Amino acid sequence: MELANEQLVHMFEQMTRIREFDERAARLMEQARIHGSVHLYCGEEAVGVGVCEALQPDDYITSTHRGHGHLIAKGGDPKRMFAELFAKSNGYNGGKGGSMHIAALDLGMIGANGIVAAGAPIALGVSFASAYREDGRVTVCFFGDGATNEGAFHEAVNMASVLKAPIVFVCENNLYGEWSPIAGTTSVSDIADRATGYGIPGVIVDGMDIMAVHEAASEAIARARRGEGPTLLECKTYRFYDHVGRDFGMLDRDEEEVASWRARDPILLWRKELAERGVLSAAEADAITGRIGQEMEDAIEFAAGSPDPVPEDLYRDVYTETGAAR
Repeated sequence: MELANEQLVHMFEQMTRIREFDERAARLMEQARIHGSVHLYCGEEAVGVGVCEALQPDDYITSTHRGHGHLIAKGGDPKRMFAELFAKSNGYNGGKGGSMHIAALDLGMIGANGIVAAGAPIALGVSFASAYREDGRVTVCFFGDGATNEGAFHEAVNMASVLKAPIVFVCENNLYGEWSPIAGTTSVSDIADRATGYGIPGVIVDGMDIMAVHEAASEAIARARRGEGPTLLECKTYRFYDHVGRDFGMLDRDEEEVASWRARDPILLWRKELAERGVLSAAEADAITGRIGQEMEDAIEFAAGSPDPVPEDLYRDVYTETGAAR
């Protein structure tokens, strides 16, 4: 798959933007400057960017508790994202969504979700609506390996297969569900094998290789858009940090395992690839990283100085028992 050099560099920028955002989000949590916990996407950037670069701007995604990267990959503004983490009125959801429930409907980001596998039936409903309206849009449902042990996941995949819904299920298999290794919780070593039971393609891809992800996602998305139904795409990846934050000593991992995966940092691999292609020099890559780092510092300053919600905002976006929005 041939992509323009500008898009190749943009993919590097987006992965770097995600990394720089989450490293700072972790620090803000450690400093108690933001509310609640943050679940970092560091190490998994090639999945979100590789997939979202294959989508059209008006396509949809659903996300997880580890969802900052998905929103950025879909075009999210770090200023409004940090404002949401700071619980400010000009955050994406007025400060009510926070890290784990942030949404941006104008970007097709239906929402992150703190409940494991809860995004799957939501994504199914969105994709069914697209099919019903015949609007040509595709929905991508991101989830982790632990979600594939939940009933909601299996029900959604089954119905999506029956309906030939325009949806792609993207499993970010980072080998751990919270602190539990996948080998102790999941009956199969390859999540993609579970696609067979629902009569849909199951595809395994190296989740640290952004082009491998992009090519597999492009094929699955095109298939869904043609009306041929869903695909289960398993991206073998790795989260660099603990379940929550950076390192609270809760996750006991083999040092060699961590080192081997860190040696395959998707950003460094892509930077090296672009250099070898003659697309991006080391100096240019450093300049991009520096520029994005400053962009994040500016975003934090913007968020910290943003207005707090007013008491009346408590009743906005709230639905009563009769279903009427206030």
